[in-house]
Amino acid sequence: MSPDKPNYFFCGVGGSGMLPLALILRQRGAVVAGSDRSFDQGRMDPAKVAFIRGRGIALHPQDGSGLISAETVLVCSAAIEDSVPDVRAARRLGAPIVTRAELLASLFNAAARPVGIAGTSGKSTTTAMAGFLLHRAGLDPTVVNGAVMRDFVTPALPFAGAVVGGGALFVAEVDESDGSIARYDPAVAVVTNVTLDHKPLDELRALFGGFVGRAESAVLNLDDPESARLAALLPSGRAVTFSLGDPAADLLAADLAPRPDGIDFTVSVPAGPSLPVRLRVPGRHNVANALAALGVARAIGLDLATAAAALSGFSGVRRRLETVGQAGGITVIDDFAHNPDKIAASLATLREFPGRLLVLFQPHGYSPLALMRDGFVAAFADGLGRDDRLMLPDPVYFGGTVDRRVTSADIAADLQARGCPARHLPDRAACADALVAEARPGDRIVVMGARDDSLTTLAAAMLARLGTVTA
Repeated sequence: MSPDKPNYFFCGVGGSGMLPLALILRQRGAVVAGSDRSFDQGRMDPAKVAFIRGRGIALHPQDGSGLISAETVLVCSAAIEDSVPDVRAARRLGAPIVTRAELLASLFNAAARPVGIAGTSGKSTTTAMAGFLLHRAGLDPTVVNGAVMRDFVTPALPFAGAVVGGGALFVAEVDESDGSIARYDPAVAVVTNVTLDHKPLDELRALFGGFVGRAESAVLNLDDPESARLAALLPSGRAVTFSLGDPAADLLAADLAPRPDGIDFTVSVPAGPSLPVRLRVPGRHNVANALAALGVARAIGLDLATAAAALSGFSGVRRRLETVGQAGGITVIDDFAHNPDKIAASLATLREFPGRLLVLFQPHGYSPLALMRDGFVAAFADGLGRDDRLMLPDPVYFGGTVDRRVTSADIAADLQARGCPARHLPDRAACADALVAEARPGDRIVVMGARDDSLTTLAAAMLARLGTVTA
């Protein structure tokens, strides 16, 4: 399948993974249209609807009516079922069907210098950081991310999940959850960490090992046992390693000084000077993400001092501990954390500063609950204090076949058994109501979850209600 084929139809065009690719193809002159279940259900942000249409991408109902030609390529997720009307329409017409991962891999592998950012956690922020510093260095990269990159947002591009550059570098967030990481042939491979998420660890080891093995050079985290194992398997000179504590690393962070709105640290190379870095995003995990981005700079030969200085201007990605606002002394935060590692990192960052945490966590599916049940329980039990609160609605569900043997109620019960202040209410709105009623000055309300754009709308609505309640 050629990425230059002129007509594309995206099933789920508003999704964080789909929209960036649709934008790239549209900017390259392709005819692009799409459908989205959230649009049909009235859950899509009206601003996103206007943006998609404003970029010349036609929106259709997800009923198969938008596909009328066998010359149109249907792009869908790997998990899409044959019962979806768009898929049935494509098969009836004989139109080609490709997955999002296949399309992205074809664009990625065709680039002169592809840089793949992979890992269980941190890859969206690392992709944005790497893209930002390469852009600041004048290298004009193309950047494809699964999150909106705030530094590339403009009035004309409010949903900047992709930036089309004219340079040789193509920086992309690479996903392992569906196994598609095996399709990418990077010049530079970055692995932030390897932990249990969507697949068993043995399978993850094989996928990440192959990804790193195909690269000319790899950027690897010595603080993560699995990533360190990958580094040890590579021949000398092919790895750029980073760490927050291992002096053997090629890039070593030290002197961490957290701030409510960011974190300061120094970075050094063996037998080299220490350079100051001032991040505008908080948390030790973002120091690790910054080191990974600096590793990309080192791998392509960019001066470290130039790259480190550029990071001081990085303002983050949407829904990564993003402050929505404050009302009556209560802060509302929107966060993408959805697996145990991400949850633990977010809670650790938030706990560095005073104030109760009132958390609404919407699981991103029933299958992840079953796979990561123990991890979820450990992350919340270890990360929340006795005065904090956790509300768990039912998992996000957009249709299709699903195994519901583990539910949010099970997670809440496990946490209660460990003395953690958790409660399950099936309805998300009821969970939000309970937290708004509970909140008092000094508290921080945190809305956590993935795969559902309406969580951001919910966080904004909670803030608005707090303004009314506390006025």
